[in-house]
Amino acid sequence: MENRIKRLVRDVVDFPSEGIVFRDITPILKDQELCSDIIAEFVSRLKGINIDVVAGIESRGFLFGMMLANELKVPFVPIRKEGKLPYKSIKQCYDLEYGQSVIEIHEDAFKKGSNILVHDDLLATGGTVYAASELIGKLGGKIAAYSFLIGLEFLKGEDLLKEFGAKVVLLTKY
Repeated sequence: MENRIKRLVRDVVDFPSEGIVFRDITPILKDQELCSDIIAEFVSRLKGINIDVVAGIESRGFLFGMMLANELKVPFVPIRKEGKLPYKSIKQCYDLEYGQSVIEIHEDAFKKGSNILVHDDLLATGGTVYAASELIGKLGGKIAAYSFLIGLEFLKGEDLLKEFGAKVVLLTKY
């Protein structure tokens, strides 16, 4: 699986800023068979974990997150950037390399005590997914697992998630 994914991931040098190599997954989206296989691989690796809801982080977490929720036959919940959700929501601020950002989730996104799979297509430093995990905790949810298409191991984002005690599934590592 990892080799199939890496063959299609496009490296975009100096995007969004100089010195960054952006891992572009959009070529994967052209391969329907690989997309189906990716979802099957996630489901296989998550077997035995009780998942009530999949929460996808804007925006790349929506792509495979929704498909994964559909395959698992559970609801999908978006976690979005500030000001993008139309209903009552709660916010979580978090630090970026230069400055801060805010993400939100609807206050009625899931029932208290729900087991949540947090999905994003890329795990880098872990700051955004950590903030998403805190939002889920504020609503009384429990992190059941994390799933990522790609993990940038050198940025050590997985280490940041250890305090939540949930399984981390990475299909591809750089």
